[in-house]
Formats: sequence, structure tokens, C-alpha cells
Amino acid sequence: THIPGRPTVIVQNLPAAGGLVMTNQLYALGPKDGTAIGVPINGIPTAPLLQQGAQFDATRLIWLGSTNREPYVAFVWHTAPVQSLAELRRKDLVVGATAPGTTMADFPLVVNDILGLKFKVVRGYEGTPQINHAIERGEIQGQGGIGWAAVKAQVPQWIAEKKIKVIAQYGLKRHSELADVPSMLELAATEPDRQALAMLFARTEYGRPYFLPPDVPPARVAALRRAFDATMRDPSFVADAARLQLDIDPMTGEEVQALVAQLAVTPPPIVARVRAALEPTTVR
Repeated sequence: THIPGRPTVIVQNLPAAGGLVMTNQLYALGPKDGTAIGVPINGIPTAPLLQQGAQFDATRLIWLGSTNREPYVAFVWHTAPVQSLAELRRKDLVVGATAPGTTMADFPLVVNDILGLKFKVVRGYEGTPQINHAIERGEIQGQGGIGWAAVKAQVPQWIAEKKIKVIAQYGLKRHSELADVPSMLELAATEPDRQALAMLFARTEYGRPYFLPPDVPPARVAALRRAFDATMRDPSFVADAARLQLDIDPMTGEEVQALVAQLAVTPPPIVARVRAALEPTTVR
């Protein structure tokens, strides 16, 4: 309702490759008049650095904002053989993932390499609901990197019934709700280790980003950015989000644009190290 003209919004799902196909398509073909907005996973801004198949320049995408800064966690099922980070240095933990480029796959693979942990990532699940069912069936033992808000929204009974234990959190700092949960970044032994982890974990700052293709007229960019900001403050929107147990902690388009530009100039040796950590293939 805050976009000038109050246009009708049509949601079109374009699955495949964790949003990479959708982003490539919008980047190349548009439409570039402000009528098409991309809503990717938060790995997309660093995909040109880390993923094959990224056919776009993330700094040329026009970022409208992000709805929340989202803590990401690793959790284990209550019967899993690993119940702490200390145990995860000695024993394998089987966790589920969808596609490369998602936090479910990328976060555990990188901390395996840099921190010496032993996540065993099983890729190929269709989505988080399928992973949750696999956890309940005993097919896998937890999640290696998922948004805490998603856990609270999708399986709050697991938290209430103590069916899961959060053993670590990702991000640039501890989240207030998880103050007693260790942070992966705190385990970095050297500055290069910290830089590599921070490069990947920066995506937790823009948990739900929105973008336009390049070359949208500046006046329309400004109108859509300010409409996004107004929506984030709209009492009815905030109330709807609260009912769904979704936290709103937004970034402006300008803030996301600046962070994406900063990530794009990460030193090549750090990028190469992270890329190498993401290479291992998995069962499934």
C-alpha cells in the first residue's frame, strides 16, 4: 500500500538453484522498470564470488532493503549422538540441506574446514519441511545452518518440548535471544580464519533481501526504497509479522547496497579459501 499508485502485487515462485536462476533471469532480462522485484535467499549477494552459475554482478543489482537481521543456528535432535560443539569436533553429525548456496549447506561446510568440525551434509532435500520430516524420522540428526526465526515459526513445538538443542549460532555477533549459545565466529583462531567466516556470515545481516534488476530509473528506485522502509514501520505489517512469529529488524536499501559492495572486494585469497571449503560433495 505504500508504493505510489497502489499496484497489485503478484507473487511468482521461480524455484531452482536456491534463487540463482531467478536472479540470473531478472538481471539479464528484467523487466527493468521497477515492476519486477526479486526476493532471493540471502546467499545471492555473495553468489558471484562463491558459486558457479552466477551470471550477474551483485553490486549492479539495486537492493531495496531487507526485512530482518536474522540469527542462524545449528541444532541437534534430542537423540543425536552429538549434543555440543565439543562433541562435534570428535563425532560426525548428519544434517540436511537443499541446494548449494543455502546456509544449510554452506555454513556447516565452511566451519568444518576452518574450525575442524564434523558436520556431514546431506544435500538434495526439496525444502525445509522435508528436512524437518527427515529429522523426525531419524534419517538425519539436525540442521547445520538455518534461520532461528524459521525454526520458531515452523516447529515451535520442538523448542517447547525440548526436542532440539541449539549448539551454535552464526553471525557477526551473538543474538539477544541466544546469549548463552556459542558463536562460530568466536572460535576463529586466527585473523584469516575470522575474515573467511565473516565473509560468509555477513549474509545474516541481510536475512531477507529484496532487489531490482539493474538500470531501473532512479525515481522509481527511490519510490520503491521509501515504500519498503514505510512498510517495515507499518503497524499492520508489524502485527502480521508478530502473529507469524517473524522478527522485523530491517536494513534500508542503501545499507544493503553498501554491505554488498564491501563483500564484493573481499581479498581473493580469502574468497578462494571459502570456495574450496564449499567444494565437497555429499551423499544423496
